[in-house]
Amino acid sequence: MAQSDFLYPDNPRRRQEVNRLHQQLLDCLSASFHATNKLTDVLNMHLGCRLPLIEMKRDGTIKENCDIIIQAIIKIQKELQKVDDALKHKLEPTLYRKLRDLKERETEKIAIVQKVISVILGEATSAASAVAVKLVGSNVTTGIINKLVTVLAHIGGSLLGSIGVAVLGLGLDMMFRAILGAVEKTQLETAISNYEKHLVEFKAASEKYHHIIIEVTNSVKHQIK
Repeated sequence: MAQSDFLYPDNPRRRQEVNRLHQQLLDCLSASFHATNKLTDVLNMHLGCRLPLIEMKRDGTIKENCDIIIQAIIKIQKELQKVDDALKHKLEPTLYRKLRDLKERETEKIAIVQKVISVILGEATSAASAVAVKLVGSNVTTGIINKLVTVLAHIGGSLLGSIGVAVLGLGLDMMFRAILGAVEKTQLETAISNYEKHLVEFKAASEKYHHIIIEVTNSVKHQIK
């Protein structure tokens, strides 16, 4: 027990809460790495992209890992923008507007994209059309991806950004030293507040992001059958 625990007997509980919240944040980060790689695989396979897979930096900080995901998503968005620009150029204006119209049925949109996507990609499958519709022909998808990037940027720029992702052994001690500073009770309470605030945002944004990727992969599987 730390000497200060005699003066602040709730500090051990606060440390456990910081540890628990830190692990939740790591779980969300890890899930976002996995989901981004899953999306990358789909784009590489069906839209002919050459995007690299990403790996969580186990000895890095929260900010470094947030930045890795952000940069990967920016690369994905650039590839999707290329497809969108090509569709806009190849499709008649009326058909392109239908593609961007959220009220239009997805089957109609896929039919529209199938008319021109082979010209864009050189060779394309119906699965490629489904991916393009889900990720290009939907403002909702774009909004969800942008929201995740915003949340990751907020986390990286917060008090948590400089904390390492390691939570075992010496890594845990280093994490607490980074948080605590001179006044342990106040710093622990501040850390808990920061974790809780960012986790609410991060969980909501990452769940929507993961849901979209599941929808995309399911659409691809359906088109392949």
